[in-house]
Amino acid sequence: MATINVYEQYYAADAKFNDVARHGALVMLIATSEEGNIRYEAAVSFFPHRDEEDYAVSYDAYLSKVLYEAKGRRSKKREEALMETLETEINQLADTIGGKVIWEKPLREAKRG
Repeated sequence: MATINVYEQYYAADAKFNDVARHGALVMLIATSEEGNIRYEAAVSFFPHRDEEDYAVSYDAYLSKVLYEAKGRRSKKREEALMETLETEINQLADTIGGKVIWEKPLREAKRG
């Protein structure tokens, strides 16, 4: 099994989970390839981000959703299409815990894999 973060970026956030305020979110588009199958997953992990140096991601507030799963391999065209819907998908996931990703406040540059 090969798993790669096609996209990941840290953003400011507003959430509370397990009685802990979360001020950061790690947003990801994850591709997993295994035995001729490909799966793409949208994921977000809300973490405390208590100060400018605090990027300790806690995975207790981790939410994910499979966006695509089929026989095949990675596709740049499919990944671009999934990126166009990623913000909406992440917002829906965040809503399930009453959280919010503040998209206009990235904390670091995006990484593409």
